[in-house]
Amino acid sequence: RVCHQEIVKFDLEIKAAVQDIRDCPGPLSALTELNAAVKEKFRHLRGCIQELEQMAKEQDKESEKQALLREVENHKKQMLSNQAAWRKANLACKIAIDNSEKDELLQGRDSLRQRKTTKESLAESASNITESLMSISRMMSQQVQQSEETVQTLANSSRTILEANEEFKSMSGTIQLGRKLITKYNRRELTDKLLIFLALALFLATVLYILKKRLFPFL
Repeated sequence: RVCHQEIVKFDLEIKAAVQDIRDCPGPLSALTELNAAVKEKFRHLRGCIQELEQMAKEQDKESEKQALLREVENHKKQMLSNQAAWRKANLACKIAIDNSEKDELLQGRDSLRQRKTTKESLAESASNITESLMSISRMMSQQVQQSEETVQTLANSSRTILEANEEFKSMSGTIQLGRKLITKYNRRELTDKLLIFLALALFLATVLYILKKRLFPFL
């Protein structure tokens, strides 16, 4: 799918950009540019994930919906992992740049200007990272809410199944009672037929006996 391919593409680009940040020798302006590029890629990635999540909600089949939601969850976890790697790469790069600046200070360079630039860059980077973390926190909150709605839906479905099962048991009992009544009726019908046959045989025997006595009294 196109959406899935876009997510994979941005995921790979973010990983490559994070590696560039980790290997960045400086200056801080270069690090700032790299972070801006990473931030933009994260924005596109979040958009693709949200699009895939919306696509999942629109699926008619529950199996396809759940499969897409699991895929969305995996992409979100991967994005969180990339966020953590991004923070670590920034920290490592800034430590390396800071050490480099300290070496330059020992060589008599303008320390005040360097420190000011570093602090401003650190503040800007911290602000960018905080903004990204807040965005991820909002996405996770939405996911928790959706999970709660899914659990409620499953609970309602289970309740409906239990009610249907109870109704089926009741119908099964009624059918069994009807079957017993029919069996009892058939037995009663057979008994009635036998009694009628015996009565008819007795009647015929009586008629024959009377005829014999009247027609053949000497027998």
